[in-house]
Amino acid sequence: MEALAERLSQLDSHVHGAIRVIAFYDTLMRRRVDLPALARASAGLAECVAGIRLHGTGRAIRISPDGRQVSIPPSPASTTAPITLDEEEIGEVWLERPGPPGPLDDVLLDRLAIAAAAVAERYGPARTTMADPALVELVISPDSDEAARSRALRLLGFAADLPVRVVAVDAQVPLDQVAGLLCPARTVKAAPIADVGVILATTMDPTRFPAGVHAGIGAAKSPDRSWQEARIALRFTTPRQPVVHYDGLGALALLAQVPRDAARENADVAAIALIAGNPDDLETLDTYCTTGSLRRAAELLHLHHSSVARRLEQIGKTLGIDLTEPTGLLRARLALTTWRLLNA
Repeated sequence: MEALAERLSQLDSHVHGAIRVIAFYDTLMRRRVDLPALARASAGLAECVAGIRLHGTGRAIRISPDGRQVSIPPSPASTTAPITLDEEEIGEVWLERPGPPGPLDDVLLDRLAIAAAAVAERYGPARTTMADPALVELVISPDSDEAARSRALRLLGFAADLPVRVVAVDAQVPLDQVAGLLCPARTVKAAPIADVGVILATTMDPTRFPAGVHAGIGAAKSPDRSWQEARIALRFTTPRQPVVHYDGLGALALLAQVPRDAARENADVAAIALIAGNPDDLETLDTYCTTGSLRRAAELLHLHHSSVARRLEQIGKTLGIDLTEPTGLLRARLALTTWRLLNA
């Protein structure tokens, strides 16, 4: 009984301390303190260095118990916790306590992380990437009026005087990671709409798409028109060309407007379906159509040019197209592209 009484006494003490920590941070949040003040108060409460870092700024705030900014290299963190906002990790908080963590450090950091997220959301820059899909849909929908579109863009954090580009994405990689890589230093927002990921950004670096991502990039200044273009460009992507700019399609974009029934009934497109079950033949034809050169296709396929020539001869017989003629090559490329659009 004495042992149980002692344990209950310790539990009561811990619970009482936790309640005081929670009340402490509730008071700070009501007073709407900024991040430096939040770190300063936490350092005083913990009696050790407290730190806050937002991923969007990359700047760390480290405050000692005496309330001063710490400039010396940081000590190893004794306890850390992520700052999350809208289910996305936007930063971290930590304590630099010499020796083992204190009994209330976990509670303290949990409340500090919650308070830091509230401050970031209120004052910025929260730099969250994932956005409310309803707001993104207002931006890209052709049915939205300009007033609603402008308000949605403003709520998403975009300046009124900058055009917003739209990207349609198909990827296994988390959408927020793709968007963060694409535009690491400026406002970027992303959301899943139906079966496609949408990324909105004022500037972007298309070379930063990670492997395994297929993306179509719109060109129009109007977000709704840019979204339509991005969806079309996404349909033209292939494993060999995973990122397609709509303005780079030129007249090929017209193929996306061909009625599906008419495309499916075309003899050349139907012939492509005959070789589609053989991945090697399909890759050989795609490589040859892309390069227009037997030797270059052989280099990319890591085959001898005579082997590629034999494959193309057999593929041409199946298609009923002379692939050595410019007209035949054009027919094959159009048919292959149209077949892919049907199956996109």
